[in-house]
Amino acid sequence: MAAPRPPRPNSTRLAFAALLLPAALLLCSPARADKPVIHVGIVPQQSALALARSWGPLLQYLGRPCALDLQFETAPDIPSFERRVAKGLYDLVYFNPLHYVQFHDSVGYQALAREKDTKLVGLIVVRKDSPIQDVRQLEGKTLALPAPEAFAASVLPRAELDAMGVHVGVRYVGSHDSVYLAVRQGLFPAGGGINRTWSQQPDAVRQELRILWQTPPHTPHAFATRPGMPDSQRQCLLQAMTHLPDTPEGQALLQHVNLKPLTAARDEDWNDIRRLGIRYQAPAER
Repeated sequence: MAAPRPPRPNSTRLAFAALLLPAALLLCSPARADKPVIHVGIVPQQSALALARSWGPLLQYLGRPCALDLQFETAPDIPSFERRVAKGLYDLVYFNPLHYVQFHDSVGYQALAREKDTKLVGLIVVRKDSPIQDVRQLEGKTLALPAPEAFAASVLPRAELDAMGVHVGVRYVGSHDSVYLAVRQGLFPAGGGINRTWSQQPDAVRQELRILWQTPPHTPHAFATRPGMPDSQRQCLLQAMTHLPDTPEGQALLQHVNLKPLTAARDEDWNDIRRLGIRYQAPAER
């Protein structure tokens, strides 16, 4: 029997209600009474509208062979997303490695899938015309970062800079998109992101920025399921996810969210993250 779900706040449907994004509604099929609803939480590295446009068609595709209604959800920012994951509000969730390690232990989320041949790499970007050519030149400067627990875009760069003896200030701006925009506009001399969101930026943005430095690679983001999800649903979703490259439509949908082919995941895949000894800091309650 599935574990009972906590009550869902009205604000959880951020992409559709809280931000009043009618375009996003068109991308997600309405709930069907004859299909179990699976609430899918996507970490808000980008705006809700951008995420809905990318993920909505993929979730519809994955739900069809399993007779499941996969409904896209996200949150206004990463701390809000973390609070919702901590309450077990998502049945299927896509989040960063530190999130997975934390919420596997505290909530019981179970690894389902990850990218097969990809490592997560954090970046520090600067304007293309910036005089900064070496990461040590960031000494004493303030960096734009997405959120305190954004693993590769915030946690890893800060840890690596500390290890190098480079002291920086930080300002959390809410999302990866906001980081790139703030650096592009000259509001900050540098900012943190990851390889996947960097490659998703419009050409106009990337043409004005450049990658200054990259972190060592680590196991990428996880797809994980809430404890109590029936194994039949887990296995069907895993089958659908790992077979995406088998059809032209599946390949196109993977490319649309900038993911490489997926493979089955095990909890121990994220032991490299555990060995870093980074402690998760929960966001303050609102």
